[in-house]
Amino acid sequence: MAKKLSFGNFKYKYSIVFITNFYMKSKETIEYIINWIKNYVNDNKLNGLVIGVSGGIDSALTSTLCAMTGIKTLCLNMPIHQDEKQITMSKSHIKWLKNKFNNVESFEIDLTNFFEEFKKKVHKNYPFSELALANSRSRMRMITLYYYAGINNSIVVGTGNKVEDFGVGFYTKYGDGGGDISPIADCNKTEVWELGKELNILNEIIDAPPTDGLWDDGRTDESQLGLS
Repeated sequence: MAKKLSFGNFKYKYSIVFITNFYMKSKETIEYIINWIKNYVNDNKLNGLVIGVSGGIDSALTSTLCAMTGIKTLCLNMPIHQDEKQITMSKSHIKWLKNKFNNVESFEIDLTNFFEEFKKKVHKNYPFSELALANSRSRMRMITLYYYAGINNSIVVGTGNKVEDFGVGFYTKYGDGGGDISPIADCNKTEVWELGKELNILNEIIDAPPTDGLWDDGRTDESQLGLS
């Protein structure tokens, strides 16, 4: 899918999906990703897509692209001691999706009690670890996503972008780093925001500080990474 642009004596090779925001063609990128998802599902004779919606822009964009395929899309909201703003944004986005697309279904599954019972058990034998518990939250969500994918002959759709997940490795192994396909893996964060605007995703989601939602203090991705 690569094309070449000529400027004077120089030729630049670029992918239709990514490279720089300057050359990015939002409509073409959206169409490309939608067709890619549809081809993958059809080639593998699958029934649908399952995706976790956190209230952040990555999951909002990815779930919207999934919905635009016309394929059955199941959105799961899976709070674990979640900040109320994140829960509200997740619900608002799912409601927005369901108003636009009749192929979207959703469930809210509060995993807080599951997490608390797990925490009680493991603390009997080993010392407390905030990082280990934070990553466990992500893995509990992935277990839930794969359960629903398993009973519906569907696949779990990852929401990682080119910078955080596939650039610096800011994800939980076997948690949000799992999934069967990653539709926005070639999009950097700026491109994710641009595509979100193109699709008229809610401004409160686009403008919200990115966060993994794994900490009780609500720390952002930027504070953890040490960069904007």
